[in-house]
Amino acid sequence: MLSAWNRGDLDAWLACMEPEVELSPMLDEAGHPIFPGLSSRVAAEGSAEVDHESILGAGDASRRRDLAPGDEDRTTSTYPGARLPPLKSNRASETGASMNIEPNTSDTALVLTDPQNDFLSPEGVTWELVGKSVEENGTVEHIEELLKAAKEKGYEVFVSPHYYYPTDSDWKFGGTIENLMHEIHMFDRKGALNLEGFEGSGADFLEQFKPYLEDGKTVIASPHKVCGPESNDLALQLRKRGISKIILGGMSANLCVEAHMRELTEEGFEVAVVKDATAAANHPELGDGYPGAVVNFGFIARDVVTTDEAVSAM
Repeated sequence: MLSAWNRGDLDAWLACMEPEVELSPMLDEAGHPIFPGLSSRVAAEGSAEVDHESILGAGDASRRRDLAPGDEDRTTSTYPGARLPPLKSNRASETGASMNIEPNTSDTALVLTDPQNDFLSPEGVTWELVGKSVEENGTVEHIEELLKAAKEKGYEVFVSPHYYYPTDSDWKFGGTIENLMHEIHMFDRKGALNLEGFEGSGADFLEQFKPYLEDGKTVIASPHKVCGPESNDLALQLRKRGISKIILGGMSANLCVEAHMRELTEEGFEVAVVKDATAAANHPELGDGYPGAVVNFGFIARDVVTTDEAVSAM
């Protein structure tokens, strides 16, 4: 919690700073300092209310990093102690390119996480939580657009699926979402070597994706078990085929997509997340997972793009 500010506090603070640096912080009409890049103020009661749309950009909450005129100076001289250069956008569309990773068929692949019924079908066990986000983002249609473009243009496609087997129910502990998935039998299969009842189940691929995913060319990795690809062979499959750049989509944004983005980035891959080819749950107690995921995509990924931008660049 930030302590309340008044002009006297500010003057006392400035007096302690380096005398050779010219300091003239911007103040609002009440005398509160306005911090760089934030459309917020330190309220009299001692809290800062942050307007996230102003921070990240209306209509593009993932990558907006452009500064208003004069912000470059404020980052070095106006704000006490500030020594950081202006934060530059890593967003390709703001630099004149369609994507930062420059995709090509020799080293770039489409990777999808959990393109399965339990997430993307109205009959899936999570539809009550994710359905609105899926429909608002056009997630199913956008994933299909990515698949169609990848197959037509010669890009390899990889799927990191999510399956649970009866033996997984013997786990001794789990996180909130793990426990929920087990309770609602999400992604359940009869066994690792058993496809009985698999077709059309919640663990199966969405029907309209099957022509692309069951063509004998798509690489289906071994299943991940919680969120990230640390427990499966996705990275191995990518490296064995010389893939270093990834166009990432699938479900769900703040869980498996974000976890894959983080781990694959740590593994040295260049990752571009397609923000409208994913969606997330809006839980009455846990909250809406999508906005936070998009913010994190912007902080970490090599690029954050729309489906149209990704398809155009491929």
